[in-house]
Amino acid sequence: MPSIVKNIEVEDILRDLLKNEGCSLSSRRGYGETGVDIIAMKEGQTWHIECIGYKSSGPARAKDFYESFFRIVSRLNDGAQHLVIALAKRAETGLPARVNQHKVAWKRIALAFPELEIWLVDTDNRSYSRTTWAEWSGAE
Repeated sequence: MPSIVKNIEVEDILRDLLKNEGCSLSSRRGYGETGVDIIAMKEGQTWHIECIGYKSSGPARAKDFYESFFRIVSRLNDGAQHLVIALAKRAETGLPARVNQHKVAWKRIALAFPELEIWLVDTDNRSYSRTTWAEWSGAE
């Protein structure tokens, strides 16, 4: 499925921004290597981050999102403090519909995983914004 924004673009920009904020970062994964995309550490806090680009197909975007959710929550096994799904900013327009489609479940997930965050990475302007999962449902 063709990507409008590739996963690696989101990861590269986020790595640069986090490094500029003074975070120490995990090494890049090698080809075929499993694990979280980025582990960022600063002042005793650790963020485990899964990066997702933006594909041209809606069903492919949904599949990537749902898979990233399960990949990131599995990092609780590693003692993760903050669980981050980093999305290309273009995904922001579709998030309200996704939240509405899963309204009750979305709020329950927010309660079950208070450490779950969604970051939107603007690859054009090389910036990002941090939000919590709960903020998207109005539960926070």
